[in-house]
Amino acid sequence: MNKNITIAIDGPAGAGKSTVAKKIAEILSFEYIDTGAMYRALTFKVLNLGLDPKSVDDVIDTMKSTSIDFRNNHIYLDNVQIDREIRENIINQNVSYVAKIKEVREGMVKIQRELAKTKSVVMDGRDIATVVFPNADFKFFITASVEERANRRYKELIEKGEKDISYENIKKEIESRDKIDSTREIAPLVESKDAYRLDTTDKTIDECVEEIISIVSSGR
Repeated sequence: MNKNITIAIDGPAGAGKSTVAKKIAEILSFEYIDTGAMYRALTFKVLNLGLDPKSVDDVIDTMKSTSIDFRNNHIYLDNVQIDREIRENIINQNVSYVAKIKEVREGMVKIQRELAKTKSVVMDGRDIATVVFPNADFKFFITASVEERANRRYKELIEKGEKDISYENIKKEIESRDKIDSTREIAPLVESKDAYRLDTTDKTIDECVEEIISIVSSGR
């Protein structure tokens, strides 16, 4: 019981994995690590510097002088908290270009593994169970239909006051991101063979959380 536990959660954009992972971490008193936020933070910095996120050299150079850290479930970029800024739609549209760069993923994975060395963590992303922690104590793959994921993202952005967006465009962006994430050469989004699959299309967040907590509790 004194051993540090790692819960790995993977899945495509908009499936609800971050919301689920955060609640699980709160219930179990584990540290929540949103790995997607790390790539979003770097994307935010690249765009703020006026650089092209498709320029591999520019992104790698930017990463070399970038500090990304988690403190009390908040993400810090160069010691500045940027929780809200990295959720803007411009980040959604560009993060996959940054995340597919080999050197970027290697750097982020190193940070992620260090974070899990001294504490029990719930970590979510695209390659946590397959690359970052292939020996995780518990592995989950959370997914949902493209239509449901687009609808959730659309509602989320509307509530945040984003303008000039449409459901159809959001759906196209998610389909494009799915394709980039699942076909990239380095650490593509794939379902780990030993992961528990959870489709959230017709489930509430609380139902998903209860299911995962039940599995983790009975597995100890």
